[in-house]
Amino acid sequence: MREYSIREAGAGDIDGARSVMLDAVYRDFGTGYVPRWHADIIDPVPFYVTPPRHTLLVAVDERDGTVAATAALDARGPAHPPNPRWLAERFPSGETAQLRRVYVRPEHRRRGLARQLVDGLLEFARDDGGYRSVYLHTYPHSPGALGLWKALGKVLCDEREEVPGGGNGVVHFEIPFT
Repeated sequence: MREYSIREAGAGDIDGARSVMLDAVYRDFGTGYVPRWHADIIDPVPFYVTPPRHTLLVAVDERDGTVAATAALDARGPAHPPNPRWLAERFPSGETAQLRRVYVRPEHRRRGLARQLVDGLLEFARDDGGYRSVYLHTYPHSPGALGLWKALGKVLCDEREEVPGGGNGVVHFEIPFT
């Protein structure tokens, strides 16, 4: 059984975290790197490490020191567009902890890493004291994502069913954290 440590990403973890994230957008999403969507992946430090109310967590495989999984939180609510206007209004920036980049390498899945990372993000949001809600969106084809998020939160909008033309095909969630 492998052992993992969950921690805030340090300088030595950034390249490994970037690799996990890039692999996910190429392998799991099939989009590859799209600058307007993925600038935070290329340089996660100014998005998640430097700002005091943001964080980037990593799960590190203790056997070889590699980053096995990532999870990030920032204070940016969902933007409109591309998201429905009512979501942007319900989850304003500054008051919303948005969970992002929760990715686990395939060979490390089914070990509870995503849930541990999310627990760490929720603890970070509670300790901050300024967040009133936790929001995220996911793509239904992301391996394991819908099951995890449905177990942890509430579906607010499934664009495939609720937005004309299927929207962007994402599912929006609110996660309780108080």
